[in-house]
This record gives sequence, structure tokens and C-alpha cells, in this order.
Amino acid sequence: MLPIQVLIVEDDPMARTLFEIYLKNSEKYKVAGSVESAAMTELYCLTKQIDLILMDVCTALHASGLDAAEKIKKNHPGIKILIVTSQPECDFIERARRAGVDSFWYKEPSEEKIMSVINRTMEGERVYPDSPAKQKIGNCFSTEFTKQELSILRELTAGDTDEEIGKNLHLSVWTVRKYIKQMLEKTGFKSRTQLAVVARESGIVIKGY
Repeated sequence: MLPIQVLIVEDDPMARTLFEIYLKNSEKYKVAGSVESAAMTELYCLTKQIDLILMDVCTALHASGLDAAEKIKKNHPGIKILIVTSQPECDFIERARRAGVDSFWYKEPSEEKIMSVINRTMEGERVYPDSPAKQKIGNCFSTEFTKQELSILRELTAGDTDEEIGKNLHLSVWTVRKYIKQMLEKTGFKSRTQLAVVARESGIVIKGY
């Protein structure tokens, strides 16, 4: 039986090396390519035999693994895609499902676990976490924010004003301010700046990927 050809898309050199080692330890898989940016995935799929893409979301050149996955699934539906990320962004799982991503998993230092997810994915199973990764944000957890609050928080972390957030999300300025006030009350933070900084550092909302 021919080995399963895997493309690794990961901009963290340590994580990329670990994935390469894990795959090389298995006779079932062969590393067909290992790149830093999701912008390279389409070229690889056009020029090489790729059976599985192991891909992060936030990659080099500010390229989104989720955007690349959606394009690959549309043009090369037979290729399996496993998103593996360390970012707990609340929207990533839902976006992965919409894009047709086969499996989604959070990074962890366990060869056994990631290889299990890879094997299950290649066997046709769709493997996803039960819920987004839970993060402590001030006095509350990320799971306590509503979808609307998270949408506003994502814009807030980019430094947008209330007016800009309202325009981007088709909300009134007063509605934006109401939700920001609710999030300040939940977290116990004293300012929107503190809220934005902690949210951005935690990774629960990431704009641009």
C-alpha cells in the first residue's frame, strides 16, 4: 500500500518539526511538503499528490488556514483537511465546519493523540472538540460571552472606535456601547482598553484570519 501523502502547513518551526517527526515515525504516512504559509497550499495540491493537509489557522504571510481550506475543499474535495491550532478563537470551529474541514483539533504535546486524530480522519471520521477552548478573562470565562459580544470584542481588539464597530457590524453606536459595558461588568475590567488587550492576548477573538 502506498503511503498517505501529507502536506504540513505550520509557521511555528518547532510545531512543524514535531508534526514531521510524528508522521515519519509512522509507515502509513509520508511528508509530501512542509510550508509556513497557507498561501502555498493550492500550488502544492495542483502540482503534487496530496491526500491530507495538516494545517494551522494563523500562518505566515497573514494567510488564513480556514480560507485556504475552503478553497481546497471546493477545488479538491477528495483531499482530507485537519486543522490543528493553539488559538482558542471562539469562531474557528464553526468556520471550519462551514468550510467543509474534515477535522479540527487543538495542539497538545502528545504524539499519540494527534496521530489518533489523523488516523480517524483518514478513516472517514469527522473529529471536532465538543466546544471551543475555555479561557479565563477577568472575572468570567470566554464561554460566558454571547455571540454578539464576541463579534464586538473582535472588532475592539483591532482598535476600532465605537462608530467603526457599529458600521462594520451594522449596529448603532448605542448598541455597541451597551455590549461593551456588559462585557466590562462581566470581566470586572475598568476600561475598554484593558478588555481589548486581555482578549487579544488570550486569543479568544482574532480579527483577520
